[in-house]
Parts: sequence; C-alpha cells; structure tokens
Amino acid sequence: MKISSVIVCFNEEDNIERCLNSLLWTDEIVIVDSYSTDNTVSICRKYTKKVYQRKWPGINKQKEYAVSLASNEWILILDADEVVSDELKREIIDRLRYDNNKYSGYMVKRHTYYLGRWINHGGWYPDYKLRLFKKNEGYFVGEDPHDKIMVNGPVDKLKGEIYHYTYKNISHHIKTINNFSDVVSKNMKNKGESFLITKMILKPPVKFLETYIYKFGFLDGIPGLIISILSSYYVFLKYAKLWEMRH
Repeated sequence: MKISSVIVCFNEEDNIERCLNSLLWTDEIVIVDSYSTDNTVSICRKYTKKVYQRKWPGINKQKEYAVSLASNEWILILDADEVVSDELKREIIDRLRYDNNKYSGYMVKRHTYYLGRWINHGGWYPDYKLRLFKKNEGYFVGEDPHDKIMVNGPVDKLKGEIYHYTYKNISHHIKTINNFSDVVSKNMKNKGESFLITKMILKPPVKFLETYIYKFGFLDGIPGLIISILSSYYVFLKYAKLWEMRH
C-alpha cells in the first residue's frame, strides 16, 4: 500500500523541515506552495522534486489540487506545522498492511503544543481529523478557512498522534484570529446571514464557558485560560466584522 504525503504551505521555513523529516518513510511527498517569500521552497526541494507553486484559492481548493498531483492510492495530508509521531508511523504501516482495504479513511488525533506545554483539554484534544484516506474516495467539504475531508466508505480511528506545533506565541495566535475572522465574516455575509446583536453579546461568553468549564480548559493552567479567552474573542470578532460589513 503506497502512500503519498501531501502538504500545502506558505512562509513556513520555521516549521516545514520538522514536518518533512517525519514523512521520509512515505513513498512520495507532494508540496503545493503559495509563492512563499521566505526559504520554504528551497527547504522543500531538499526533500522532494514534487514541489509546485500556485496562487492561493482557499484552503480546500488548494488541498484538493495538491491531492490531485499525488500518484499513490493512499493520501496522508498534513499541515506544515504538524509532525507524524513514530507511534503513528508504525501504526499506519501496520494497519494498511493488515486491514486489507477494509476502510476508506482513518481519523487521527492531533495533540497541540502551545505556550510551553501540551494542551489536553478545552476542545483542543483529542482533536480528531481525517488525515489518511484513499485518493479516489476522499473529497473536501470544509468551508474556508477550515478544511474538512470526507470519504465514500467506512472510517476507523488510529491511536497514534499528529503533533501540532501551532502558534509561536500569543501575538501569532491573535494575528491568526484576525485573519480567520476576516474570512469567516465574509462567508457569513455572502451567505446572507443577518447581524444580530444578541449573538455578538451572548455567543462569546458561551464559548468561554464551553471551552474553559465544560471542556475542562482550566486543567491546562494559564495557557488553557488564554485559549478560552481568545476563543471567545474570535467569536466576538467575527460578528463585529459582520456588523461592520453590513454598515
């Protein structure tokens, strides 16, 4: 069962080599870069000849295009700030060998490292994502800025983890929230969603309570508190920006 690893990236010189080193065991690495202005492309070319550049059309379309360039039946798709653990590597090899095409895809849990610790609560863990799937049976259904993969067939869960080295610091986290809320608020406007002040008032504190209390974010210490507050801020910001566009 040959595997193609697929990555889309932009200005990831700080992360991409760690990601690529964790994929050397796969049969092929395919990278689609969105015209990075740092050393991302030169780093990638040390690991694979299949490095392509394409203007960013949105995350789902870009990943869909990257998958179309892969030549093997099985696709393992990662973000540049992610790493396949040794445990997951061994499990993938064993499962594809012994499952005998029983499944069309596999869910993998993602473990995030943030502000000096592994985050174990608050909705960030276990963060199951469908990352291993048959090329001819997988398709993208997510809405920018978040990708989501579905398959035509049965899916199983793996025990091994993807390590996710997310935001470098709080400033990076806030910058991402600002970018994502731009995209989401525009999607809301384009779908005709009307602005309601009650949503802007009530949904942020509900999000905080969900992540910090209901999903035990408080057990992750100060980083857990920061995550919950910024998650609430993200919800507030997307409705505030929707109001701004409506007026």
